[in-house]
Amino acid sequence: MSLLRVENLTKNYGINTVVNNVSFTIEPFTSTALIGPNGAGKTTTMSMITGLLHPSSGKVMIEGSKDIREAIGFLPQYPQFYPWLSALEYVEMVANLSGVAAKEIRARSMKTLEYVGLGKVVHKKTSTFSGGMKQRLGIAQAIVHEPKLLLLDEPVSALDPIGRQEVMDLLKEIQQETTILYSTHILHDAEKMTDQVLFLKEGKLVEQGSLTDIQRKYAESKYLIQFASEQSATSFCKSTNGDLEQQGVYVYVNASEQFPSISAVMQQLLTTQTDIVKVERVVASLDQIFMKVAGVSEAI
Repeated sequence: MSLLRVENLTKNYGINTVVNNVSFTIEPFTSTALIGPNGAGKTTTMSMITGLLHPSSGKVMIEGSKDIREAIGFLPQYPQFYPWLSALEYVEMVANLSGVAAKEIRARSMKTLEYVGLGKVVHKKTSTFSGGMKQRLGIAQAIVHEPKLLLLDEPVSALDPIGRQEVMDLLKEIQQETTILYSTHILHDAEKMTDQVLFLKEGKLVEQGSLTDIQRKYAESKYLIQFASEQSATSFCKSTNGDLEQQGVYVYVNASEQFPSISAVMQQLLTTQTDIVKVERVVASLDQIFMKVAGVSEAI
């Protein structure tokens, strides 16, 4: 049964429609990436799901929850903190506002801060925190009340590569206990933890599905062969008249009349009797898929 169900979500500003009839579902304990070009409607969609923005039409439903706000945790793209509060004071304040029982607030807040890696700085003022620490604090306030659904708007966009990796690793851990929906334009990172992809373009949901299915749909007409040695790769290329490209022990084979499928490639390999490690179809990256769906001419 789906945890989140979004039906025909629409947002108009006057005559301009910024989100147009968007529908999708999200299963429990999965990670879903909401991607699309700037201005596609990602933040507006997230804001309507959280209840911060009222939709012009459509519904947002969370299984088993009458009030959506009780079931979600939210980290905006640019989180703001009270600089005079310590990390613990801030998370305790949010826990109180989120309905955590008074007798549990201190223990729950400490546990959450330790979980996100801030256990040693709970009494430091938030004004002294680095960008990565603030992002961890933002995640802590979003999960302190143990929400069913965690929504993150560009959670790693402002971080350096090390900070991005640390936050992505943390989100992978969190995914074991809750469901995540996040928007991002750093697609390389998204590939590491995404189960489902939702692609918005000009306010419309133009592509959706599991990461594996979408990569298969946009896969290139190309196969990759890894040989046991560079000599074997060279020998195969010399014995084959197909459209080939050798890079050391790797050979890329473009689909053609001679090699219309991976089975045809395998048949040729059996004929040449060369030592191989693996044969696979080249999978499209999320970056390539993004370029293709966005309509950029040089894509894929």
